[in-house]
Amino acid sequence: MSSTSIHLDPQLNEHVRSVAIARENDALSRLREHTADHPYAVMQISPEQGRLMALLVKTLGATRAIEIGVFTGYSALAVAEALPSGGKLVACDINEEYTAVAQSFWEEAGVADRIDLRIGPASETLAQLIEEGEEGSYGFAFVDADKQGYDGYYEQCLTLVERGGMIAFDNMFMAGRVVDPAPNDVASRAIAALTNKITADERVDAALVPIGDGLKLVRKR
Repeated sequence: MSSTSIHLDPQLNEHVRSVAIARENDALSRLREHTADHPYAVMQISPEQGRLMALLVKTLGATRAIEIGVFTGYSALAVAEALPSGGKLVACDINEEYTAVAQSFWEEAGVADRIDLRIGPASETLAQLIEEGEEGSYGFAFVDADKQGYDGYYEQCLTLVERGGMIAFDNMFMAGRVVDPAPNDVASRAIAALTNKITADERVDAALVPIGDGLKLVRKR
């Protein structure tokens, strides 16, 4: 959910975005444009964030990845295309309507065989992966779902990601509300608490990147 940057003036923001769009293939471009008319288009990550995530996946040499929160599939497509042939992305979501759009574009892009879509609560899917003995076998994870669930996803992904692997969390700024969340803003308070937890967590190295609505990058030690 990072379609609008709150950190750059409009002209510079458009420059950053145009550079990212210039590297999109046809499927990514058409999926982004298709989702722009969606009532919840704000839930789609920005193209510059997609480029960064794809670069991270390639730099890490990841062959297996996890995504929590698929929506119409732009982020999953960006990650899946960055995986090598034979790579696998476990994509978790609860909405079959939105992910049906995603699947059509994944097919078109020729990466549907790399994406294992799991419909159901992500916490249950991740628990199942752990029970199946897959801990420490994923190189990258992206979390962009219910904010109150982030802490649980953090712990589960830390179990599933290998040493040196990375977890990326979207919406860590909550449009600026994270610095002073209202008492009834449960989501922003959850993000603020997770930020503090990660900062003090000696199991990881981390950086908060001012891209989109704030992207937290966490490397497992």
